[in-house]
Amino acid sequence: MVAVQLMWDAGADQSLGLPSYETPGAAGADLRANFPEGAKGGLILAPGERALVPTGLRMAVPEGYEVQLRPRSGLALKNGVTLPNSPGTIDSDYRGPLGVIVMNAGDAPFEVTHGMRIAQMVVAPVVQARFDLVQTLDETLRGQGGFGSTGRG
Repeated sequence: MVAVQLMWDAGADQSLGLPSYETPGAAGADLRANFPEGAKGGLILAPGERALVPTGLRMAVPEGYEVQLRPRSGLALKNGVTLPNSPGTIDSDYRGPLGVIVMNAGDAPFEVTHGMRIAQMVVAPVVQARFDLVQTLDETLRGQGGFGSTGRG
């Protein structure tokens, strides 16, 4: 098990608790909207609108890992609420406030309330590559076939 260190931002509502896995087999831990004092009413996203929603947290991800932010499937299916940069990446060297870019892709206004589970975070290993410039690439059966080139079904 990998340990991710978390710290509360000043003014965060600590009673909301830390991110948590809601079932024993969950890959993602739920993150909650944590609006600062005075903004606890949340916000309303019009269709097509996006906003940065605070979580009240900062984190230290171990070197060799990242945290991926992903939409919650229930919010996406029922309300069209998603994360436009999904998966968002929190790098191991970032120490700033953890915010989630939330977008309303639905057809009705959506209210993000204080304490609402707005996203899930997945801790994943990272492999950094070496990039080598070459004159030719090896041949494959697919070759240069792009979008949809592998057929249907």
